[in-house]
Amino acid sequence: MDTVGTSNQTQQRSRQNGEETSLWSSGLGMKLEAVTPFLGKYRPFVGRCCQTCTPKSWESLFHRSTMDLGFCDAILVKEENTRFRGWLVRRLCYFLWSMEQHIPPCCDAPQKVMESTRVQKVISGRSPAGAGEGQVSSLVKKEVQRMLGHMQAPPRPFLLRLFSWAVLRFLNCLFLNVQLHQGHLKMVHKAAQAGSPIVLLSTHKSLLDGILLPFVLLSQGLGVLRVAWDPHACSPILRALLRKLGGLFLPLEANLSLDSSEGVLARAVVHAVSAPSGCVWGQVVEQLLASRQPLLIFLEEPPGAQGPRLSALGQTWLGLVMQAVQVGAVPDAMLVPVAITYDLVPDAPCDTYHAVAPLGLWTGTLAVLRSLRGWHGRQVCVRVHLAQPFSLQEYTSNARSCWGSRQTLEQLLQPVVLGHSTVVPDTEKEQEWTPVTGPLLALKEEDQLLVRRLGCHILNASVASSAVMSTAIMSSLLLFKHQKGVFLSQLLREFSWLTEETLLRGFDVGFSGQLRCLVQHTLSLLRAHVAVLHVHRGDLLVVARPGPGLTHLARLSTELLPAFLSEAVGACAVRALLAGKVPPEGPWELQGVELLSQSELYRQVLLLLHLLPQDLLLLQPCQSSYCYCQEVLDRLIQCGLLVAEETPGSRLACDTGRQRLSSKLLWKPSGDFTDSDSDDFEEAGGRYFRLSQQSRCPDFFLFLCRLLSPQLKAFAHAAAFLSRGQLPDTESGYADQVLQFLQATAQEDGFFECADPRLAIRAVWTFRDLGVLQVTSSPAGPMLHLSPTFASWDNQKKLEQFIQQFICG
Repeated sequence: MDTVGTSNQTQQRSRQNGEETSLWSSGLGMKLEAVTPFLGKYRPFVGRCCQTCTPKSWESLFHRSTMDLGFCDAILVKEENTRFRGWLVRRLCYFLWSMEQHIPPCCDAPQKVMESTRVQKVISGRSPAGAGEGQVSSLVKKEVQRMLGHMQAPPRPFLLRLFSWAVLRFLNCLFLNVQLHQGHLKMVHKAAQAGSPIVLLSTHKSLLDGILLPFVLLSQGLGVLRVAWDPHACSPILRALLRKLGGLFLPLEANLSLDSSEGVLARAVVHAVSAPSGCVWGQVVEQLLASRQPLLIFLEEPPGAQGPRLSALGQTWLGLVMQAVQVGAVPDAMLVPVAITYDLVPDAPCDTYHAVAPLGLWTGTLAVLRSLRGWHGRQVCVRVHLAQPFSLQEYTSNARSCWGSRQTLEQLLQPVVLGHSTVVPDTEKEQEWTPVTGPLLALKEEDQLLVRRLGCHILNASVASSAVMSTAIMSSLLLFKHQKGVFLSQLLREFSWLTEETLLRGFDVGFSGQLRCLVQHTLSLLRAHVAVLHVHRGDLLVVARPGPGLTHLARLSTELLPAFLSEAVGACAVRALLAGKVPPEGPWELQGVELLSQSELYRQVLLLLHLLPQDLLLLQPCQSSYCYCQEVLDRLIQCGLLVAEETPGSRLACDTGRQRLSSKLLWKPSGDFTDSDSDDFEEAGGRYFRLSQQSRCPDFFLFLCRLLSPQLKAFAHAAAFLSRGQLPDTESGYADQVLQFLQATAQEDGFFECADPRLAIRAVWTFRDLGVLQVTSSPAGPMLHLSPTFASWDNQKKLEQFIQQFICG
């Protein structure tokens, strides 16, 4: 009997698979014209620089006419793009276009580096007094020349043109289009014409970014882009090829300690600390900036790397640029936040996050061929975003005034978690996961903090200017709004609704066209993780495939989180505020009865902001926590989730007249405009709100809460794992233990969204900062062990309950 049942299930499953395959091949059973999912003409213009830190750049490098410019496809090359015409030109237009690219001469002068003041001082300092001084000096000079050869080489124009032709053919085979806004490009051209060097700081989504960006900018007339590569990620042969194509590599000795003689010499070659005279131009970074060659720095760690989001190598290069401006080697540098978004990332790692072997020339060629074979027939779109350039000199002069007090996560949250205090300090969280290595070690602590804040600020600008792709919207709908499946007719309405909500929040989308064609295009890209089945009523049922594939959809959905981050934080804060008053499974009408005070909402928002890692939030360093709490509350009111409640005897919320200022503002000097007076009223803390009773609010509230549920559930499971973990252990070893527990839990409850290595390592680092885990030194390296405070089961339970209050089922 069991065999018959099993065979029937097998036949039914194979029949469903056959129906599903026929649906994919027949275009979901609908007759649809092929519409390319490009971005439409009318979209929000994103990418403006920070008006608080760089007000002059915000005004000078922008004009309203740039908003009306359209998009161009960087890989669309036709006969019209060449100087020739004819049938043969149409077949050789890629090659002819590549040969016609203007490559400006690059003035690389290694001899100037040898003649610089600091390098000469280091050479003379390493040459001992006595016999053989000339011989030792020549050996040191050879070592300097070896380091220079390791860092850079003069780009070869013919090799660059040949490589551009190969990349153009490769990108046309791999992608449907590579879109670039002409208004963004015009702002970068305007900044380059001002005379300052251009430094592009980009996100890092794929290993192709380092090839794609130089090709796009060369094709748009910005010259040869010098790319700062990771020397550990490439083999020696590949490094030699990339150097001839404009690549830059820090010497391996530059990451040594300050006391190492090799590290001192390498850092002397890399950057300058001497006075602004003629010999300073001999330094590599300063000479590069002085020659006005654009420089590309990746601020994010490469995909699949185990580590923090902000790259240590990117911070090092950014520190070198900032130091070159500070010492006067160049008057100023224009920083351009850059982001690249893909429908699907070609080389996204699925199951591993450990460091891989360096990429060689042969393995890279095999990876290219594998990409062409695996992505054949997929119409993947790419968007390159160039945000508004801003002055580094202006930022460094204004950013220091925004610094406030800082406290560790242990000081901020541990007393609240254990119930020892109810007061949440309104101070900045000190959370630095990116290690300070290389030449940054020679900087002052204040300058190191300035580099870290600048990196976070630029990464925030890059993410804010990124377009939300259709795969991110589809993944969010299937994971957080329709977990049990949705009919295609309803999915069309939901896709349109979420797209409109994204645009209303000032974020761009990377698609346009007919709605049915967009949904069909997106589902075809996600066919490995989404099932489309026929139902008896003639409609189609779309459901996410259960299993580990949900982790991939959760990673895609994180691209939508920045657009709804404020509302998601506010919704989880409201959920925590109602957790002790109303049962979570109670009806929405019962939850709407409760009054929510503004002060309590602020407290819960602050707690959640301190708990969530900075790598996830990416808040602007110039924005205080109180201002962000006010922004969260305003967003909840604007989207209709919260309604102001007029309590008896209180002033109406809409009454803006006859407001009494607080005493601290009555005595403020008339010329002091450091703080905003609009929020300092005596009755601000006495305002109350209710949850709106509109019909759309319950589903939207759950959707917002679930956007943060993967990270919060990973934290909760990690807290439950404290009593089972094998400690002491290394950070990577304990992260593997937490990941295995997350995967085992996902097999039981089916929630694979949190079974992600990135979430596991974030949980371990957050618990370390919170004081749950402590680090001790040992002969085998730093080891983690459970702190005495959280060794008791009661405190572990308090931690788990503190996290669970923000999670909505």
